Amino acid sequence: MLAELGTLAQPVLSIPLIKRTRRNHGLEHATVHILSKRLKNVPMMGRSSDRGFVLFADAPQEEVESAVREALQRMQRGEHSLAIHPGCGTSRLTTGFLTSLVAIVGLSGTNRRDAFNRLPLMMVAMMLTILFSEPLGVSLQKHFTTDGDPGNMEVISITRKDSRMPLNGQPTPMYMILTHST
Repeated sequence: MLAELGTLAQPVLSIPLIKRTRRNHGLEHATVHILSKRLKNVPMMGRSSDRGFVLFADAPQEEVESAVREALQRMQRGEHSLAIHPGCGTSRLTTGFLTSLVAIVGLSGTNRRDAFNRLPLMMVAMMLTILFSEPLGVSLQKHFTTDGDPGNMEVISITRKDSRMPLNGQPTPMYMILTHST
């Protein structure tokens, strides 16, 4: 069903700003896949836009540059599945939204005592929702939020800047990857 909705949404998904953002999001995921294999247990996160993406990772700049370029080459050679990542915010947002919806529906119209009595049932319903939401999040990535075909995308620059994370204040390298495509 999402594939059909994705096809119907093509006029919107093909708007240049959205298309570039989806392609950069795919390149971000492909880069994380490659870096994760090279650098075990290094936490990473990224944020994409129409101009490129930002990658937060405590990794040497040479590794990041190499991974970005390898990711782009592999995607251009047809490895479009690199654009899908299980840790994507799309998947996490899908899980959060659906479990919250199940909780709201399951607890609506109840008093505190009834809500407490429903807790075991709600926990089972939320766990089933989490299991269902994982493949749904991947499908949303595939059809809406990423594009595995980078087209004629080029990497313009990769620059490192040290940044402090908002919650823990720890310094973390931030890489700004700028791309260009027509």
